[in-house]
Amino acid sequence: MVYYGQTNCEQDTERYLDVVKYVFSSYKKEVPLVVNTMGWVKGEGLLLLIDIIRLLSPSHIVQMDVYDWKAMAPLTPEYVHLTPGLYTKGKKQAKCKQMGMSGAENWKPSEGGGDASAPEYKLLYVHPEFPRAGVAGEARVHSSVLRDMSILGYLGQLQSPDIRAVLPLHSLVPYQVPFNAVALRVIHTDVAPTNIMYAVNASWVGLCRIPDEIRCQTDGPVLLTQTPVCDCLGFGIVRGVEMEKKLYHVLTPVPPESLRLVNCLLLGNIAIPNCVLVGQQGVEGEIPYVTSDYNYSILGSGKLKKKHFKRREYAFECDYA
Repeated sequence: MVYYGQTNCEQDTERYLDVVKYVFSSYKKEVPLVVNTMGWVKGEGLLLLIDIIRLLSPSHIVQMDVYDWKAMAPLTPEYVHLTPGLYTKGKKQAKCKQMGMSGAENWKPSEGGGDASAPEYKLLYVHPEFPRAGVAGEARVHSSVLRDMSILGYLGQLQSPDIRAVLPLHSLVPYQVPFNAVALRVIHTDVAPTNIMYAVNASWVGLCRIPDEIRCQTDGPVLLTQTPVCDCLGFGIVRGVEMEKKLYHVLTPVPPESLRLVNCLLLGNIAIPNCVLVGQQGVEGEIPYVTSDYNYSILGSGKLKKKHFKRREYAFECDYA
Protein backbone atom coordinates (compact mmCIF):
# COMPACT_ATOMS: atom_id res chain seq x y z
CA MET A 1 0.00 0.00 0.00
CA VAL A 2 1.19 3.50 -0.90
CA TYR A 3 -0.34 6.72 0.42
CA TYR A 4 -0.94 8.95 -2.59
CA GLY A 5 -2.48 11.68 -0.42
CA GLN A 6 -5.01 13.14 -2.85
CA THR A 7 -8.48 12.19 -4.07
CA ASN A 8 -7.49 12.56 -7.72
CA CYS A 9 -4.24 12.54 -9.65
CA GLU A 10 -4.76 15.40 -12.09
CA GLN A 11 -2.06 17.55 -10.48
CA ASP A 12 0.61 14.85 -10.39
CA THR A 13 0.03 12.11 -12.93
CA GLU A 14 3.72 11.23 -13.07
CA ARG A 15 3.83 10.33 -9.37
CA TYR A 16 0.58 8.39 -9.80
CA LEU A 17 2.24 6.20 -12.43
CA ASP A 18 5.27 5.78 -10.16
CA VAL A 19 2.93 4.59 -7.40
CA VAL A 20 1.23 2.11 -9.77
CA LYS A 21 4.64 0.74 -10.81
CA TYR A 22 5.74 0.45 -7.17
CA VAL A 23 2.61 -1.43 -6.08
CA PHE A 24 2.59 -3.66 -9.16
CA SER A 25 6.25 -4.62 -8.57
CA SER A 26 5.18 -6.61 -5.47
CA TYR A 27 2.71 -8.75 -7.46
CA LYS A 28 4.01 -12.34 -7.40
CA LYS A 29 1.62 -13.62 -10.10
CA GLU A 30 0.59 -16.53 -7.87
CA VAL A 31 -3.08 -15.52 -7.94
CA PRO A 32 -5.21 -13.52 -10.40
CA LEU A 33 -4.96 -9.75 -10.02
CA VAL A 34 -7.96 -7.43 -10.43
CA VAL A 35 -7.12 -3.77 -11.13
CA ASN A 36 -9.87 -1.23 -10.42
CA THR A 37 -9.03 1.82 -12.53
CA MET A 38 -10.33 5.35 -12.06
CA GLY A 39 -13.45 6.82 -13.62
CA TRP A 40 -11.39 9.66 -15.12
CA VAL A 41 -11.56 8.71 -18.81
CA LYS A 42 -11.64 12.11 -20.52
CA GLY A 43 -8.70 14.06 -21.87
CA GLU A 44 -5.51 13.24 -20.02
CA GLY A 45 -7.39 10.67 -17.94
CA LEU A 46 -7.90 8.49 -21.02
CA LEU A 47 -4.25 8.91 -22.01
CA LEU A 48 -3.17 7.92 -18.50
CA LEU A 49 -5.43 4.86 -18.68
CA ILE A 50 -3.71 3.82 -21.91
CA ASP A 51 -0.34 4.17 -20.16
CA ILE A 52 -1.56 1.93 -17.32
CA ILE A 53 -2.83 -0.71 -19.76
CA ARG A 54 0.57 -0.79 -21.44
CA LEU A 55 2.33 -0.91 -18.08
CA LEU A 56 0.27 -3.75 -16.56
CA SER A 57 -0.32 -5.86 -19.72
CA PRO A 58 -3.67 -7.30 -18.56
CA SER A 59 -5.18 -10.47 -19.99
CA HIS A 60 -8.72 -9.04 -19.92
CA ILE A 61 -10.21 -5.55 -19.87
CA VAL A 62 -13.78 -4.92 -18.74
CA GLN A 63 -15.00 -1.60 -20.17
CA MET A 64 -18.20 -0.28 -18.61
CA ASP A 65 -20.05 2.25 -20.71
CA VAL A 66 -22.34 4.89 -19.23
CA TYR A 67 -26.07 5.02 -19.97
CA ASP A 68 -27.37 8.03 -21.91
CA TRP A 69 -23.90 9.50 -22.49
CA LYS A 70 -21.72 9.84 -25.55
CA ALA A 71 -19.53 6.78 -25.25
CA MET A 72 -15.77 6.72 -25.55
CA ALA A 73 -14.15 4.47 -28.11
CA PRO A 74 -13.90 0.78 -27.17
CA LEU A 75 -10.48 0.04 -25.71
CA THR A 76 -9.66 -2.65 -28.22
CA PRO A 77 -6.08 -3.93 -28.46
CA GLU A 78 -5.81 -2.16 -31.84
CA TYR A 79 -6.95 1.16 -30.35
CA VAL A 80 -4.50 0.97 -27.44
CA HIS A 81 -1.75 -0.15 -29.83
CA LEU A 82 -2.14 2.93 -32.04
CA THR A 83 -3.11 5.65 -29.57
CA PRO A 84 -0.38 7.60 -27.75
CA GLY A 85 -0.73 7.78 -24.00
CA LEU A 86 0.27 10.53 -21.64
CA TYR A 87 3.83 9.24 -21.25
CA THR A 88 4.02 6.42 -23.83
CA LYS A 89 3.91 6.46 -27.60
CA GLY A 90 1.53 4.54 -29.81
CA LYS A 91 2.54 2.76 -32.97
CA LYS A 92 2.83 5.26 -35.79
CA GLN A 93 0.11 5.18 -38.38
CA ALA A 94 -0.11 6.47 -41.90
CA LYS A 95 -3.23 7.99 -43.39
CA CYS A 96 -6.43 7.26 -41.54
CA LYS A 97 -10.07 8.16 -41.85
CA GLN A 98 -12.00 9.90 -39.14
CA MET A 99 -12.56 7.35 -36.40
CA GLY A 100 -16.16 6.68 -35.51
CA MET A 101 -17.64 5.29 -32.32
CA SER A 102 -17.04 1.73 -33.48
CA GLY A 103 -13.36 1.88 -32.52
CA ALA A 104 -10.13 1.97 -34.42
CA GLU A 105 -10.86 -0.40 -37.27
CA ASN A 106 -10.30 2.38 -39.86
CA TRP A 107 -6.80 3.18 -38.63
CA LYS A 108 -4.13 1.89 -40.96
CA PRO A 109 -0.69 1.55 -39.36
CA SER A 110 2.37 2.29 -41.41
CA GLU A 111 4.80 -0.52 -42.00
CA GLY A 112 7.61 -0.68 -39.48
CA GLY A 113 6.48 2.48 -37.70
CA GLY A 114 6.51 2.97 -33.94
CA ASP A 115 8.03 0.98 -31.12
CA ALA A 116 5.00 -0.04 -29.08
CA SER A 117 4.33 -3.76 -28.96
CA ALA A 118 0.81 -4.83 -29.80
CA PRO A 119 -1.11 -5.67 -26.60
CA GLU A 120 -2.85 -9.00 -26.31
CA TYR A 121 -5.98 -9.04 -24.18
CA LYS A 122 -9.68 -9.76 -24.45
CA LEU A 123 -12.06 -6.77 -24.25
CA LEU A 124 -15.35 -7.37 -22.42
CA TYR A 125 -17.66 -4.45 -23.22
CA VAL A 126 -20.56 -3.79 -20.84
CA HIS A 127 -23.33 -1.32 -21.66
CA PRO A 128 -25.62 -0.83 -18.63
CA GLU A 129 -29.17 0.39 -19.12
CA PHE A 130 -29.54 2.22 -15.81
CA PRO A 131 -30.55 5.89 -16.18
CA ARG A 132 -28.12 8.38 -14.60
CA ALA A 133 -25.54 5.65 -14.04
CA GLY A 134 -22.14 7.20 -13.61
CA VAL A 135 -23.26 10.87 -13.45
CA ALA A 136 -20.04 12.74 -12.65
CA GLY A 137 -21.41 15.27 -10.15
CA GLU A 138 -23.28 12.68 -8.10
CA ALA A 139 -20.28 10.36 -8.17
CA ARG A 140 -18.06 13.02 -6.61
CA VAL A 141 -20.54 13.65 -3.79
CA HIS A 142 -21.03 9.94 -3.12
CA SER A 143 -17.30 9.25 -3.12
CA SER A 144 -16.76 12.07 -0.61
CA VAL A 145 -19.40 10.64 1.74
CA LEU A 146 -18.05 7.11 1.35
CA ARG A 147 -14.51 8.34 2.00
CA ASP A 148 -15.61 9.99 5.25
CA MET A 149 -17.47 6.85 6.31
CA SER A 150 -14.37 4.78 5.54
CA ILE A 151 -12.23 7.05 7.72
CA LEU A 152 -14.79 6.88 10.55
CA GLY A 153 -14.86 3.10 10.28
CA TYR A 154 -11.07 3.04 10.46
CA LEU A 155 -11.10 5.26 13.57
CA GLY A 156 -13.69 2.92 15.06
CA GLN A 157 -10.87 0.41 15.57
CA LEU A 158 -9.63 2.69 18.35
CA GLN A 159 -12.75 1.97 20.38
CA SER A 160 -12.70 -0.77 23.00
CA PRO A 161 -15.11 -3.63 22.18
CA ASP A 162 -15.92 -3.99 25.89
CA ILE A 163 -17.35 -0.47 26.28
CA ARG A 164 -20.80 0.25 24.89
CA ALA A 165 -20.40 4.03 24.78
CA VAL A 166 -18.22 5.50 22.05
CA LEU A 167 -15.28 7.37 23.54
CA PRO A 168 -14.35 10.75 22.02
CA LEU A 169 -10.93 10.79 20.40
CA HIS A 170 -9.56 13.39 22.81
CA SER A 171 -10.10 10.94 25.69
CA LEU A 172 -7.90 8.23 24.13
CA VAL A 173 -4.21 7.92 25.01
CA PRO A 174 -2.01 8.71 21.99
CA TYR A 175 1.45 7.44 21.09
CA GLN A 176 4.30 9.85 21.77
CA VAL A 177 6.68 10.10 18.81
CA PRO A 178 9.93 12.13 19.03
CA PHE A 179 10.45 14.71 16.31
CA ASN A 180 13.74 13.14 15.26
CA ALA A 181 12.27 9.61 14.96
CA VAL A 182 10.17 10.27 11.85
CA ALA A 183 10.49 12.36 8.71
CA LEU A 184 7.70 14.73 7.62
CA ARG A 185 6.40 15.58 4.17
CA VAL A 186 3.34 17.53 3.01
CA ILE A 187 2.30 15.99 -0.30
CA HIS A 188 -0.28 18.27 -1.84
CA THR A 189 1.19 21.76 -1.43
CA ASP A 190 4.30 23.66 -0.44
CA VAL A 191 4.38 24.70 3.21
CA ALA A 192 7.05 26.92 4.72
CA PRO A 193 9.16 25.13 7.38
CA THR A 194 8.02 27.70 9.93
CA ASN A 195 4.39 26.69 9.35
CA ILE A 196 4.87 22.92 9.04
CA MET A 197 3.67 22.19 12.59
CA TYR A 198 0.48 24.18 12.02
CA ALA A 199 -0.20 22.04 8.94
CA VAL A 200 0.54 18.70 10.65
CA ASN A 201 -1.37 19.38 13.86
CA ALA A 202 -4.87 17.80 13.90
CA SER A 203 -4.30 16.20 10.49
CA TRP A 204 -4.82 12.80 8.91
CA VAL A 205 -1.44 11.25 8.09
CA GLY A 206 -0.11 8.17 6.37
CA LEU A 207 2.22 6.11 8.57
CA CYS A 208 4.96 5.11 6.17
CA ARG A 209 8.33 3.43 5.94
CA ILE A 210 11.11 4.87 3.82
CA PRO A 211 14.22 2.77 3.14
CA ASP A 212 16.62 5.48 4.29
CA GLU A 213 17.53 5.71 7.95
CA ILE A 214 16.43 8.87 9.71
CA ARG A 215 19.53 10.79 10.70
CA CYS A 216 19.07 14.08 12.49
CA GLN A 217 21.77 15.94 14.40
CA THR A 218 19.20 18.01 16.31
CA ASP A 219 15.91 17.28 18.04
CA GLY A 220 14.05 17.74 14.75
CA PRO A 221 11.71 18.03 13.03
CA VAL A 222 13.05 16.12 10.03
CA LEU A 223 11.62 17.51 6.77
CA LEU A 224 11.81 15.72 3.42
CA THR A 225 12.38 17.81 0.30
CA GLN A 226 10.66 15.31 -2.03
CA THR A 227 7.65 13.04 -1.68
CA PRO A 228 8.81 9.42 -1.40
CA VAL A 229 7.09 6.46 -3.05
CA CYS A 230 7.21 4.02 -0.16
CA ASP A 231 5.25 1.48 1.88
CA CYS A 232 2.30 2.79 3.89
CA LEU A 233 1.52 0.69 6.98
CA GLY A 234 -1.64 2.48 8.06
CA PHE A 235 -3.08 5.82 9.07
CA GLY A 236 -3.41 8.05 12.09
CA ILE A 237 -4.32 11.47 13.42
CA VAL A 238 -1.71 13.84 14.81
CA ARG A 239 -3.90 15.00 17.69
CA GLY A 240 -1.27 17.29 19.16
CA VAL A 241 2.25 18.67 18.78
CA GLU A 242 4.28 19.24 21.96
CA MET A 243 6.95 21.77 21.02
CA GLU A 244 8.67 21.85 24.42
CA LYS A 245 9.34 18.09 24.54
CA LYS A 246 9.65 17.74 20.74
CA LEU A 247 6.87 15.15 20.49
CA TYR A 248 4.05 14.29 18.11
CA HIS A 249 0.94 12.81 19.74
CA VAL A 250 -0.50 10.27 17.30
CA LEU A 251 -3.73 8.27 17.49
CA THR A 252 -3.73 5.14 15.35
CA PRO A 253 -5.11 1.59 15.43
CA VAL A 254 -1.94 0.26 13.75
CA PRO A 255 -0.45 -2.45 16.03
CA PRO A 256 2.85 -1.70 17.85
CA GLU A 257 4.80 -4.32 15.89
CA SER A 258 4.04 -2.41 12.68
CA LEU A 259 4.55 1.01 14.26
CA ARG A 260 8.17 0.09 14.99
CA LEU A 261 8.77 0.15 11.24
CA VAL A 262 7.23 3.60 10.70
CA ASN A 263 9.78 6.36 10.12
CA CYS A 264 7.83 8.80 7.94
CA LEU A 265 4.58 10.77 8.28
CA LEU A 266 2.96 11.88 5.01
CA LEU A 267 0.31 14.59 5.13
CA GLY A 268 -1.98 14.78 2.10
CA ASN A 269 -5.12 16.55 1.02
CA ILE A 270 -7.38 14.08 2.85
CA ALA A 271 -9.46 15.75 5.55
CA ILE A 272 -10.62 14.38 8.86
CA PRO A 273 -14.46 14.23 8.65
CA ASN A 274 -16.09 17.45 9.83
CA CYS A 275 -18.06 15.77 12.59
CA VAL A 276 -14.87 14.60 14.31
CA LEU A 277 -13.75 18.22 14.67
CA VAL A 278 -17.02 20.02 15.42
CA GLY A 279 -18.65 17.28 17.54
CA GLN A 280 -16.00 16.79 20.23
CA GLN A 281 -18.04 15.83 23.28
CA GLY A 282 -17.14 16.72 26.84
CA VAL A 283 -15.16 19.84 25.90
CA GLU A 284 -15.70 22.99 27.95
CA GLY A 285 -15.16 26.32 26.27
CA GLU A 286 -13.92 26.60 22.71
CA ILE A 287 -13.65 23.40 20.69
CA PRO A 288 -10.01 22.54 19.94
CA TYR A 289 -8.90 22.88 16.28
CA VAL A 290 -12.11 24.66 15.30
CA THR A 291 -11.93 28.45 14.95
CA SER A 292 -13.06 31.29 12.73
CA ASP A 293 -10.28 33.61 13.94
CA TYR A 294 -7.52 32.39 11.67
CA ASN A 295 -5.23 33.88 9.07
CA TYR A 296 -6.13 32.16 5.80
CA SER A 297 -3.37 34.00 3.97
CA ILE A 298 -0.90 31.43 5.36
CA LEU A 299 0.11 29.18 2.48
CA GLY A 300 -1.69 25.86 2.73
CA SER A 301 -4.48 27.01 5.02
CA GLY A 302 -6.81 27.79 2.15
CA LYS A 303 -6.82 24.09 1.21
CA LEU A 304 -7.91 23.18 4.74
CA LYS A 305 -10.60 25.82 4.73
CA LYS A 306 -12.20 24.32 1.62
CA LYS A 307 -11.84 20.66 2.42
CA HIS A 308 -13.01 20.67 6.04
CA PHE A 309 -16.40 22.31 5.56
CA LYS A 310 -18.64 20.84 2.89
CA ARG A 311 -22.03 22.09 1.79
CA ARG A 312 -24.61 21.42 4.47
CA GLU A 313 -26.94 19.30 2.36
CA TYR A 314 -24.30 16.56 2.16
CA ALA A 315 -23.27 16.68 5.80
CA PHE A 316 -23.98 13.75 8.10
CA GLU A 317 -23.50 13.06 11.78
CA CYS A 318 -21.13 10.58 13.33
CA ASP A 319 -20.44 9.19 16.79
CA TYR A 320 -16.66 9.55 16.85
CA ALA A 321 -15.83 12.90 18.43
